[in-house]
Amino acid sequence: MRIHLPNSAHLQNIEGFIRRYNPDNPSILEISGHDKYIHVHPFSLALAACIGASASENNVQITGAIPNVSSAPYLVRMKLFDFLRTTPPRIVHSHEAAGRFVPLTQIKTSEDLTGAISDLIPLLHAAPSVADPIRYVISELGRNVLEHSNSPVGGFVCAQYFRDKKRIAIGMADAGIGIASAIRRSHEFTSEAEAIRLALTPGISGATPRIGGNETNAGAGLFFIRSIAKVSGNFFVIYSGSTQYKLLRRQENLRVLYANPLMESHRIVNDLPRWQGTAIGIDITVDDTLEFAALLETIRQSYSIGVNARKKDYYKRVRFT
Repeated sequence: MRIHLPNSAHLQNIEGFIRRYNPDNPSILEISGHDKYIHVHPFSLALAACIGASASENNVQITGAIPNVSSAPYLVRMKLFDFLRTTPPRIVHSHEAAGRFVPLTQIKTSEDLTGAISDLIPLLHAAPSVADPIRYVISELGRNVLEHSNSPVGGFVCAQYFRDKKRIAIGMADAGIGIASAIRRSHEFTSEAEAIRLALTPGISGATPRIGGNETNAGAGLFFIRSIAKVSGNFFVIYSGSTQYKLLRRQENLRVLYANPLMESHRIVNDLPRWQGTAIGIDITVDDTLEFAALLETIRQSYSIGVNARKKDYYKRVRFT
């Protein structure tokens, strides 16, 4: 296996980073990085940490190193080397992370998830109307890992706050069964892209074939998360198996939400290196003027409309004999 940290790996160009991942030869993990500068999204860090932790869990030999570039202290502070099980290129004296970033956190229990959310709160610098939906994103992503992924190393989450742009970037990855296997428990589909479409559709849950989910899994989480990204005018990426779905920033109307993720401005890539688990990245603008409370109500209404439409379509197709 091989992972490489490039000089740029953010959600707008994340395919380049993913394509540098090589899952072949699973007995060895080779680590490398750009020799001048490394600048990556939390999505990239979470996936790299998950790969490293999985390698350690399976006693895989880990070779290579990240160069001692100017951005190396950031990677050290994000605790990447703790999970790659390699020696960092330099010693860094830790400073308080609150208000700037949430370092890589491994989530294997509900207590781990609660701790990650608590660490995120000071990062937001925002009113509750803005902070609440962002806390929701971390909570829902973590809950998906704990309840659906069956990941032996749990999940990894981290976040970075960009003060000048008032934007927070969040990444989470697990080494579990992946979207297709999770959805296959209750729904039929013909491709990984179709499985991801179902996972992003309101009211669809791998826990039950019932449209609208059940009392504990309403099939709302990923729909809410991609909707939060859209209404704040940002990217959302989900990668599982060899397929990636990306919500693009080029949306005609940020306030119009579609139940079908394929009706949004998006990009699907089907030929990526296979990752058995799931990795998700989202950017959110932290701006009080966005009136997130009202936007969340819009998302809730869109969820209800989408679920009711699917139920109506389903019963139209049912034939009783």
